Amino acid sequence: MKILVAVKRVIDAEVKVRVKADHTGVDDANVKMSMNPFCEIAIEEAVRLKEKGVASEIVAVSIGPAKAQETLRTTLALGADRAILIESDKNIESLAVAQILKNIVDEEQPQLVILGKQSIDSDNNQTGQMLAALLDWPQATFASELNVEEGCATVVREIDGGLETLKVTLPAVITTDLRLNEPRFASLPNIMKAKRKPLDIRPVSETGVDVSPHLDILSVEPPPTREAGIKVETVAELVDKLKNEAKVI
Repeated sequence: MKILVAVKRVIDAEVKVRVKADHTGVDDANVKMSMNPFCEIAIEEAVRLKEKGVASEIVAVSIGPAKAQETLRTTLALGADRAILIESDKNIESLAVAQILKNIVDEEQPQLVILGKQSIDSDNNQTGQMLAALLDWPQATFASELNVEEGCATVVREIDGGLETLKVTLPAVITTDLRLNEPRFASLPNIMKAKRKPLDIRPVSETGVDVSPHLDILSVEPPPTREAGIKVETVAELVDKLKNEAKVI
């Protein structure tokens, strides 16, 4: 079975994000970039399926600038067999990403597509669902447990009321949640081996997908600075401030 895993290069989760002076977006100049955490979970799950003998090949795909090769090399070091980079310096919206991924799925013919449920930069949580719709494949989102056997995938997913178990026939699209697994670290020997694994780079123009934006960002603002807290001496003083100043009771 072939698994296709989509990954994204984003600002590292530990970096304090700063807004550009003109408020047109986030300043990513000289900022540490990493693989999206949910994408790390997706590639880890694909590798585990391969280790179980369920999958025979893992293909990692990313859409982004030339520097996204670093992210794909990481997936190769973690266990992917080969990688494809659709190179674009533009910020591509979710629908165009899903359309590009559909073209790759049509070409590669995987039996399973695994994506992170969302990226931590745009937080849209759309690409997996849109891709499933374009492919007309079953989907299971927010997976916290995944089991693949006999042409079906059983997915436990987290919902507001607890846990829900779904069974979908393959081929299918799965999006990963935080509790699905704990991603491993790439070992030095595997990092060296990854340099020799195939990485196919294609310009986004070859996909035939219109990547022009449909949304205009009017302004990006940082969150307001939180005021410092105060200490109170008695419960009565606390109640008074909650009632008369904060007005929450």
